[in-house]
Amino acid sequence: MRLLLVENDLQTGKDLFRALSDAQYRVEWVRDGRAARVAIDAESYAVVLLNHALPDICGIEILKASRAAGSKVPVLLMSTRNDRDAQVRGLDVGADDCVTTPYDVREVLARIRAVLRRAAGYATSRIGDNSLGLDLDKRTLLRDGVESALSAREFSLMYAFLGRRGVVLSRSQLEERLYGWGREVESNSVDVLIHSMRKKFGQSLIRNVRGLGWTVAPQNCQTSAG
Repeated sequence: MRLLLVENDLQTGKDLFRALSDAQYRVEWVRDGRAARVAIDAESYAVVLLNHALPDICGIEILKASRAAGSKVPVLLMSTRNDRDAQVRGLDVGADDCVTTPYDVREVLARIRAVLRRAAGYATSRIGDNSLGLDLDKRTLLRDGVESALSAREFSLMYAFLGRRGVVLSRSQLEERLYGWGREVESNSVDVLIHSMRKKFGQSLIRNVRGLGWTVAPQNCQTSAG
């Protein structure tokens, strides 16, 4: 699952990058507002962690412009504990949540999980239903009552599908969610991953829509594999 970290402080950025990577997120890190605006406009991220006190462009202005342009990516605004004005303004212009310094990594990870599940339309750490669901805390897949651990890329794939359940996702949309910014992606990478998931969890897990992409059936619907 791809995250964008916008943090100008070198040590703080290193610490957060390491913690997020250890939690199996694929992290892109930029250190100024201009790079942040380019990344947000050009790429697809599950969450953006945005420091409001950037050296060139205020993070809140970046958020405001992003929302005005129609971006719905969840944004976790990072600010100092005493800067209540920044927190209030950030929430008013479209931040999904705030986290304050000094950062507690456990809190940051919990808030990321919270905005992810809200973005998918769920109130708890589990999204989906009893026949097919994801546990965002444990990073496991529930398939017909059986819980299985997932790799980071398998988890990202299933979050992409379950976060927009019933929607057909194209190859390019899946590549954006699965692979890093600027990385070369082999043409069959998505096919190989989906083939592996269907082999492990059943052909009906992910349905191919010929010429368009792939989808997971809406809740409580059963479809034949394609």
